[in-house]
Amino acid sequence: MSWSRRGVLLAALALAACGFAPVYGPGGTGTRLQDKVRTADPRTPDDFAFAGRIAERLGPDGTRYELDWRLRIAVVPQAITPDEITTRYSLNGTASYVLTEIASGRTVARGQVSSFTSYSTTGTTIATLAAEQDAHKRLARLLADQVVTRLLALDPATLP
Repeated sequence: MSWSRRGVLLAALALAACGFAPVYGPGGTGTRLQDKVRTADPRTPDDFAFAGRIAERLGPDGTRYELDWRLRIAVVPQAITPDEITTRYSLNGTASYVLTEIASGRTVARGQVSSFTSYSTTGTTIATLAAEQDAHKRLARLLADQVVTRLLALDPATLP
């Protein structure tokens, strides 16, 4: 056995000894959440992008858990010319979330994630509107990915 294989084997044994388990392995958090999470009803285009990404990652609505969230997105001017014309905007966003077991009403997880993206306004009006809409969608998907990552990092023992 080569030294690199021994290193991989030792690393795997060390991870197994500390309770490491694959997220999508038997009994893993991913397996326990897949197709079991119902998302709150979206109200805005940003919410639709967020909920759509959650469904892509965790599967269609389930009946075991409910994920409620609140998105907050602020538009901040980033690049301003000497003539005071803004040529770039930043979207700063946060998503607060709560995962609840539906049957008992018990809160399983809660938290907040944040991210940002930006877009340019130097093109035509239509190009600027398309860039703004794309930036909103990208930000909502980034926030959803972060929420899913946090949920998948939960200890499987905390999930009823």
